[in-house]
Amino acid sequence: MTDAVVIAIDGPSGAGKGTVARQLASVLNCQHIDTGAMYRAVAWRAIQDGCSFDDEVALANIAENAYFDFNGVKVAMDGHDVTDLIRTPEMDAAAAKVARLSKVRAALVRRQRALADGGRVVMEGRDIGTSVFPDAEVKIYLDAAPEERAARRAHDQAHQLPSNVRVEEVADALKARDHLDRTRAVSPLKQAPDAVLVDTTGTPVDEVIEQVIRIVSRKLDL
Repeated sequence: MTDAVVIAIDGPSGAGKGTVARQLASVLNCQHIDTGAMYRAVAWRAIQDGCSFDDEVALANIAENAYFDFNGVKVAMDGHDVTDLIRTPEMDAAAAKVARLSKVRAALVRRQRALADGGRVVMEGRDIGTSVFPDAEVKIYLDAAPEERAARRAHDQAHQLPSNVRVEEVADALKARDHLDRTRAVSPLKQAPDAVLVDTTGTPVDEVIEQVIRIVSRKLDL
C-alpha cells in the first residue's frame, strides 16, 4: 500500500461503520478517524460551555480550535476522554443538530482533511466519499435494513436507555436521524456514485469485514 491513501466508509447509523472501520484500519495498519465522533464532541463541548445550538459562530469556533485524538475505540477532546460521554442518545440528537450547520461542517472538514494529510487513513462518517474526500482511493457505503440497524443501536446503547424503551422507539429515533442526515442542505448523507455498496443485513461482522477487505485489496491492487 502507498504511504498516502484514504479509505472512505460512509453510511447511516447502525450500519456497522464503526466496527468495520476500526477493524479494517487495524488489519491494514492505517489510522482510524471517526468523523461522527468529532460532531458529537463539538455538541458535547457546546453543552458543557452553555453554548446555544443556534449560535453557529460559537459552535464553529469550538470545531475549529478543539484538539481531537483517536486511539482505537477511545476519543479524546482537548486531552479529555469523551468516549462514553458522546455515545448517548442525547448526543445522537445533539450531533445531528450541529452537523446541519455549514460553518461547523466547513471547520470540521478542514480538520478531517488535515488529520489525513499524507497518511494512510480509514475515515468513517456520512459524507467522506462525497464531500470530505471525493477523490478517495476507496469508497464503501455500508447499509442495512432499518429494523436491523435499530436492533443494533438498541443493543449498543442498552446500558444507557431506560429498561422500558422498545426497539420500535429506537427505530423511530433512527428514522428521524436519517431524515435529518439525508435532507440537510450541506453534505447530505448519500452514496457516492463510485462507492461500493455493502449491505450488512443479516451478515456476521467478520464476514462483512472480510468482504470489505476484498474490496479494498481489489481497488488498491494489494
